[in-house]
Amino acid sequence: MKLSGVAAMMIAGAAPVFAATPVHEIIVSIPDRKLVLLEDGKVKKIYPIAVGKTATPSPVGAFHISSHVKDPTWYGPHVIVPPGKGNPLGTRWMGLGYKGYGIHGTNAPRSIGKAASHGCIRMRVKDAEELFEMVAVGDAVELHADRDDVISKLLPITGKPGQPVPAATPSPAATPVITASVRTTAGGQ
Repeated sequence: MKLSGVAAMMIAGAAPVFAATPVHEIIVSIPDRKLVLLEDGKVKKIYPIAVGKTATPSPVGAFHISSHVKDPTWYGPHVIVPPGKGNPLGTRWMGLGYKGYGIHGTNAPRSIGKAASHGCIRMRVKDAEELFEMVAVGDAVELHADRDDVISKLLPITGKPGQPVPAATPSPAATPVITASVRTTAGGQ
């Protein structure tokens, strides 16, 4: 391989310097109806979400962001909904690589904080747009069905049950995604 004179000088003259890319991970607490964004292992932001209802529960386990879609099309049973205000996926889709499940916005913001979806993780549109800009295909996603040790450390119990769901909140400083269409299964929203 032949290098240009400038490239050869840069390589020979100094050790390469690479910009540090933060590592993102998403942790979802189904019982708390919260999504935690970790950046380099520290809580960056916590978002209120909607999860799957009893008849169509959210999957549990380790996944990853497998697709990253701006202005998705929803393919439901007997209906196709193009991008726009009536789309149940909102303006962003982050697929989990599992049977049409994903993290997305919603056209039903009153469902946030409830078990209301067909198994997907719903977010307020502005929250989904913000998260979409911070995560990429390949980022890890964990969905937890219980308040295990991981969830208990990330989301200590505070406040009283039944309080209104707050807007997304940045974490305290000390606390240790291409345009396309989306095809979901059986309504996967």
